[in-house]
Amino acid sequence: MMPDLGKYADAVLSSYAASILLIAALVAVSLWRGAKVRRALQEVEQRQGKRDV
Repeated sequence: MMPDLGKYADAVLSSYAASILLIAALVAVSLWRGAKVRRALQEVEQRQGKRDV
């Protein structure tokens, strides 16, 4: 149920939208960097001759 925001509706809803977009961007960047670091670690382990157990 949506509360009546009156004359501040545009500001409040745009703030919510901006916050959701920023949180989604942070999650996406974190996942992307995690995958990049994981690949780099696997390459280092392969060069050292270690295997996944």
